[in-house]
Amino acid sequence: MAATRITFNHNGSIRVEGDFELIDGNGEHIDVGGLTRVSLCRCGHSANKPFCDATHKQIGFASMIVAAQTNPPRPKPAT
Repeated sequence: MAATRITFNHNGSIRVEGDFELIDGNGEHIDVGGLTRVSLCRCGHSANKPFCDATHKQIGFASMIVAAQTNPPRPKPAT
């Protein structure tokens, strides 16, 4: 198993488990107090972003993520 496991819950949060760190959009470390498991907001309506507070249930957020292959990386342009 990988050091970090990320699970996209149907109609809900993103669950992160294992060895991870969270960094905000300004490059600042988000203190998780040593937790090895957190749920991150996916609906955009949590009052405690980036963490999930289950608001997705109240607003009827719906999103089903199913496994898919990523696109192959684009070749780097020749210099």
